[in-house]
Amino acid sequence: MFKNHFKIAVRNLLKSKSFSFVNILGLTIGMAAAMLILLWIQNELEHDRFYPKINRIYKMYNRDKFNGEMWAWSSTPKIMAPTIKKDYPEVEDATRFSQQSFLLTVGDKKLNEQAAFVDSSFLSMFDMPLIKGNSASLNGNYTIVITEKLAKNLFGNEDAMGKIIKIDSVDNFTVTGILKNSNNTSFYYDFLLPWSYKIKIKGDDQYWGNNSVQTYVLLKENASQSAFDDKVKNITIDHTKNGEKSATQVFSYPLSKVWLYGKNENGKLVDGRIVTVRLFGIIAAFILLIACINFMNLSTARSEKRAKEVGIRKVVGANKNSLIIQFIGESILVAFIAGILALVLVQLCLPSFNTLVNKQLFIEYSSFFFWKQLLLFIIITGLLAGSYPAFFLSSFEPIKVLKGSFRAAHAAVNPRKVLVVLQFTFAIILIISTIIIGRQIKYAQERDLGYTQNNLIYVFLEGDIDKNYNIIKQSLLNSGAAISITKSGNPITQRWSDSWGFSWEGCTEEDKKIDFIRMSSDGDFTKTLGTTIVEGRDIDPKNYPADSTSVLLNETAVKKMRLKHPVGMVINADDRKWTVIGIVKDFILESPYDPINPTMVMGPKSWFNVMHIRLNPAKSIPENIKLAEQVFKQYNPQYPFNYLFVDDDYAKKFADTKRTATLAALFAGLTIVISCLGLFALAAFMAQNRIKEIGVRKVLGASVTSITTLLSKDFLKLVLIAFVIASPIAWYAMNKWLESYTYKISVEWWVFAATGLISVIIAFVTVSYQAIRAANANPVKSLKTE
Repeated sequence: MFKNHFKIAVRNLLKSKSFSFVNILGLTIGMAAAMLILLWIQNELEHDRFYPKINRIYKMYNRDKFNGEMWAWSSTPKIMAPTIKKDYPEVEDATRFSQQSFLLTVGDKKLNEQAAFVDSSFLSMFDMPLIKGNSASLNGNYTIVITEKLAKNLFGNEDAMGKIIKIDSVDNFTVTGILKNSNNTSFYYDFLLPWSYKIKIKGDDQYWGNNSVQTYVLLKENASQSAFDDKVKNITIDHTKNGEKSATQVFSYPLSKVWLYGKNENGKLVDGRIVTVRLFGIIAAFILLIACINFMNLSTARSEKRAKEVGIRKVVGANKNSLIIQFIGESILVAFIAGILALVLVQLCLPSFNTLVNKQLFIEYSSFFFWKQLLLFIIITGLLAGSYPAFFLSSFEPIKVLKGSFRAAHAAVNPRKVLVVLQFTFAIILIISTIIIGRQIKYAQERDLGYTQNNLIYVFLEGDIDKNYNIIKQSLLNSGAAISITKSGNPITQRWSDSWGFSWEGCTEEDKKIDFIRMSSDGDFTKTLGTTIVEGRDIDPKNYPADSTSVLLNETAVKKMRLKHPVGMVINADDRKWTVIGIVKDFILESPYDPINPTMVMGPKSWFNVMHIRLNPAKSIPENIKLAEQVFKQYNPQYPFNYLFVDDDYAKKFADTKRTATLAALFAGLTIVISCLGLFALAAFMAQNRIKEIGVRKVLGASVTSITTLLSKDFLKLVLIAFVIASPIAWYAMNKWLESYTYKISVEWWVFAATGLISVIIAFVTVSYQAIRAANANPVKSLKTE
């Protein structure tokens, strides 16, 4: 029986080659798109979940009220991890995680790479996949564990174990472990260093008010997270020194949920990336459904051609169930062919897709589980695509079919039209969403930054740069590479420090809970960065020596502090008095979609990590960079000259939103292509069903234009119905999406009008071929059987 059904299925595919090609093409595109999305979803769901003890690992968070809102954040004091491990019996282990860049030297090879300082328990807590070494590899003070990638870069094909690596041209470390590369974790590093070295370089402190590292705890088997949270809740409050006040509470959060549910909402972690995962899960389901709908429409469009086959089979004894099995078997065969082609297409597209989503997705061909999933995916697709055609075709009555009185149903509302409406509804929703997301990105990109990006770079104060800063600065200016330079605590595009507890004349206890972003400058802040002073003056210690403890406030800070003219006011912070000398126009330091936060720019008595350099606009950028490189090589010879353009750094803030927009546009395009195939199928069905009516009309004098209009208007009605259904859904969905942005566009009517027009044009172009073809058909051929 199976062999017979298989032969018939193959013959039908070969007999109608064009039909088979369109059917397989539609399913292939749909299945390939769904596979790509499912690969991405799988990667997202497995993020940070592959650790054997993941169900017992928690990340520590703080919770407090600032600027009238409750906030939760993951940076914690350095002293928290050892305190928790010592004082809480339900904790099996704890570790800190802190990142820092270092220059690595092996012979003549020098690489600037990302380190992570961790406690010795880090490897055993997370059971990190070590190619060589063991969980005790970080127990020594001068031990280093490197990734497989870094081992290759430093030592080539040589065995890295036991080799010596010099850190910052100062200390020698012995390689005691090699980690397997992993791209599905929140821990980003090229090598691990023991916390004891952090202490040696004076990077450790016991201050409970310095939230600067990530803290992870491993609870014991059967330990209760809620009970632990009740105990640890006031740990920061209890350890705050006398004379200081703290209301910061502490809680734990499962590491398995941090990646997907990391969005702060009133001091709680909810949603986050899971919203995008769900969204693209729905997109994958609908794309696959739309591809299956095409199969249904194409199969039922050929109903009259297969009607006699069904009639004869029933006359010779075939029952309805056997026919259903046959037709579903045919659809599974088509799905199997499409599935194999889709797998090939996915493999070809995977490198480009990885670039688009910024991941390293891959297919595990050696995994039995993968092939099992693929087979199940193909079978489900085949059953979904073939279910309606199987029941529809098997329901034909043999008497009507063989007597020639059978006619396929032609009604104002039928399942095929409903399915096409569903296809275009989803396509229109995606088109509208793509346009709105694109407009939101453009709106944020055009927002006034408050500073000038062009010809602005920054360099980290590595090696001898800070020690030789003054001579480097003067050399850059003398060479003509730069026109202005300033040191700062952080790049103009990033938030590295914030604090609260500041006081000034007339402030209240509530004012002390205003959270200020902290920057710094040694002078020429506005000249170098291109910000604007709206009151007072810039920091200038050369002409005003007292400016070493001066501070600039941004406009938002002045408003939050409820001040009018604060120039000359003294602010108490860090056991030091800072004098306000100027008000700077608001500039965007963080997300371009969010409101600007209160910001302080503190004078030379503050701390510094980077130097901003305004390149000379009179020279080309390559010429300026070449001159600058010569200066840095002269005064910081141990380090390569690494610099970052501010405009490139700022552009990264749009990466996630652009990625979402690109994916939405890509899958909207695929949905339109697949939907057009479905519309083409319905056009073929209706043209075939009305072929004699068209013949009669032509005999009676109807023109090609009138017949084309007659056939096309039915299709355009379907698209218009889809547009009416899709518009309110898209409006609601996009308004919900825009709620997450403070600085946002409004959803305007013209977006819907433009989408409706585009949809109608696409539909008309798609169906016009079939309509014109039917209108030009010879009426003699269509009427001669009567």
